[in-house]
Amino acid sequence: MATAPAAGTAKAPAAPRERRSVTGSRTGVAVLFLLPALVLLGALVVYPIGYSLLRSLYDRSGDSFAGFDNYRALFTDDGIRTALRNNVVWVVFAPTVATALGLVFAVLTERVRWGTAFKLVVFMPMAISMLAAGIIFRLVYDQDPDKGVANAVWVGVHDTFAQSSAFPRAHPGRASPLEPAGGGAFVTRKPVRAGTPVALPLVGVAPDRMPDDAARAVAARAEPGKVTGTAWQDFTRGRGVGTLGAPDPAELGYPGMRIEAVKDGRVVASAKAAADGTFTLPAAADGALLRLPAANFAEPYNGLDWLGPSLVTPAIVGSYIWMWAGFAMVLIAAGLAGIPRDLLEAARVDGANEWQVFRRITVPLLAPVLAVVAVTLMINVLKVFDLVFIIAPGSSQDDANVLALELYRKGFSEDQPGIASAIAVFLLLLVVPVMWFNVRRLRREVRR
Repeated sequence: MATAPAAGTAKAPAAPRERRSVTGSRTGVAVLFLLPALVLLGALVVYPIGYSLLRSLYDRSGDSFAGFDNYRALFTDDGIRTALRNNVVWVVFAPTVATALGLVFAVLTERVRWGTAFKLVVFMPMAISMLAAGIIFRLVYDQDPDKGVANAVWVGVHDTFAQSSAFPRAHPGRASPLEPAGGGAFVTRKPVRAGTPVALPLVGVAPDRMPDDAARAVAARAEPGKVTGTAWQDFTRGRGVGTLGAPDPAELGYPGMRIEAVKDGRVVASAKAAADGTFTLPAAADGALLRLPAANFAEPYNGLDWLGPSLVTPAIVGSYIWMWAGFAMVLIAAGLAGIPRDLLEAARVDGANEWQVFRRITVPLLAPVLAVVAVTLMINVLKVFDLVFIIAPGSSQDDANVLALELYRKGFSEDQPGIASAIAVFLLLLVVPVMWFNVRRLRREVRR
């Protein structure tokens, strides 16, 4: 018969059961499953990084050890220094503007009925490759306003406030009483008299470039006490056709041509030519010299040189923002959907206006999302290559240079693999702190 344990005697703890996997050792199985991923990671990431680091310490041929000479070139080579400056511009402005636009779009589209359609349109450029976007914006920034959308808009706005001349290449003909006056203007050789019509024949404007409102030129009639005259295109097609210095039936007037009467260097009267080229000046013009101001012959405004040395980097940054503002908008809109509406309504009830709600509540609550977007874009712009390579023409590519493009040029165009590897390692060092900051911030969010 079994006896009960004596009072006060402690019961021995049961031995823990050994946990075993049905497939054997847990460590071995984990390694087995991770092995393909580790092999790929080593072949595609670890080995290239290690080889680039090693190659950056050798000369062009790869036979002689160069030490840190290749890294010294990062701060002495003019092309690389330009690329560094441009990368600073990219890192500062592109993520900031794209994130700010994404925030504005995300907040505003919450208040309109067609917000989903607007988000779709803004996000659509993300579906376009960098190559296609580069080709699109190469055309957008074309210097010719008839081809480039940017200059077409810019010239249209400019000409709304400052109309361009219709006679940019007009100049006096052989029978003209005009002579150059400096600065692109023309002046009569002799003073004019009231009651005596003045002929101001000009040439140099192609027939198909004449203004649409130009009418057949006529000789001005004499008027007592006034100076009259005609400014016209003194040219008729055909050899030996027409009379020099006199309007012919096939010749057109210069509508809108400005004529000034000048005495002692001072303008005493002015007039504009009618559609048939005739003009009339008051008696004050008697005895004055007639001057055609340089504004009559100014070249048409042709817009900005978007892809020139001074604007090429901002122009390419603008194309990048066009592509990535939609990405920022979608992420921020997702964060905005998670904000408790009670807080916003409570602030409005307490008397806060919409700007105060946005600045003091919406933005602080979106700070983690804004940080993710900004950091992601910072890492992305450090690697930008396609847009710069495609959009910037050869004449200004040096001015738009960035580190990724300079890496390509050193490695392939200039056959300097050592310096190219040094640039690659330097780019990695620039990206690592940003990634480290992002990982730390994500870990803090997980702990919360």
